[in-house]
Amino acid sequence: MEAKRSDCPIAAALDVFGDRWTLLLVRDIGLFGKHRNKDFQDGAEGIPSNILADRLRRLVATGLVVRRRYQAHPPRYEYHLTEAGAALLPILEAMALWAKDHIAGVRLPPLPGD
Repeated sequence: MEAKRSDCPIAAALDVFGDRWTLLLVRDIGLFGKHRNKDFQDGAEGIPSNILADRLRRLVATGLVVRRRYQAHPPRYEYHLTEAGAALLPILEAMALWAKDHIAGVRLPPLPGD
């Protein structure tokens, strides 16, 4: 993991997931059951493939996600949350509720199984 910019816990957390894509990938894996590159690329936000590859590498490097091979030839991988990654889900849910209450036009999407 890269050096943190300060001892502030919020700054340190933002160093891990403070860009515009990382938490969306955690959301997709943990709340929407997406695990493969195509699943992520088909999302409404339209993450570019080079950024997707970079963010998945970072998520694995920081221990929020594990990568599992599901096909040998050519090698293809799925991504799953670790315990640390899953611990972010209540934070994402709180952010979603805050946005619904404070940002016009925001709606909560149905979760799989709802």
